[in-house]
Amino acid sequence: MKLIQLIYIMIKSLSIIFPVFNEELRLKSSFNHIKSFLKKEKKLKIEIIFVDDGSKDNSCNLIRKFINNFKSKNKVKFKIIKCETNLGKGSALKLGVKKAMNDWILTTDIDMSVSLFQISKWIKKKLIEKKHSVYFGTRSHKKSIVERNFIRKILGDVGSFLISLILNISIKDTQCGYKLYKKTHAKFAFSKLKNCGWDHDIELILLLKSRNIVIKELPVRWVHKDNSKVNIFLDPIKMFMGILTIRFRHL
Repeated sequence: MKLIQLIYIMIKSLSIIFPVFNEELRLKSSFNHIKSFLKKEKKLKIEIIFVDDGSKDNSCNLIRKFINNFKSKNKVKFKIIKCETNLGKGSALKLGVKKAMNDWILTTDIDMSVSLFQISKWIKKKLIEKKHSVYFGTRSHKKSIVERNFIRKILGDVGSFLISLILNISIKDTQCGYKLYKKTHAKFAFSKLKNCGWDHDIELILLLKSRNIVIKELPVRWVHKDNSKVNIFLDPIKMFMGILTIRFRHL
């Protein structure tokens, strides 16, 4: 019996991209989380990119103030991209990825429903393998710890069923915002992205699949945060229409 040895890699440089839209109520706690992560994670060369997606509140000013007041011995680079109008999460991430410079790119949500420390756990547990270059956090993993309300769970389950049925996508959780890419693959997929809203995640999967890029799903600890922008009445309709649009465009 042959022994297959997996080759693990150490991530040395990381760009973290946060899309932001009217988040002033949650930014203070998010900034504290970012500072805590940067204070403890000293092995990584880190770049943080905030993409303000046309916020009408004080989000952009708060981000600028945070960057100006940030002090650390670590060599951390910050970038802020300001959109004049709301373009959608997919477009915001696309702009961020275009500006990202480091070898690996992490896209994640500013509410910190998945902690930044999750990537440190992935690295420590040697889950980042040389044979894979794209990793999706998934709430459906048997080792994931998930705290969310019943309605969000039902919406997620229905969405996953439709995505699997209509698009033949085997990824169990396409919508978890915590995703890690090797820079070259992120640059390729986001440069081709057409869908700007929540459904951008699904199109990304198909774009990566077109290049035979394998996505590996990893466990996360996911905690529901207040002030969610999920609309339980409109979002299921948008979800279904988005899936159909992607179906006709790619398949």
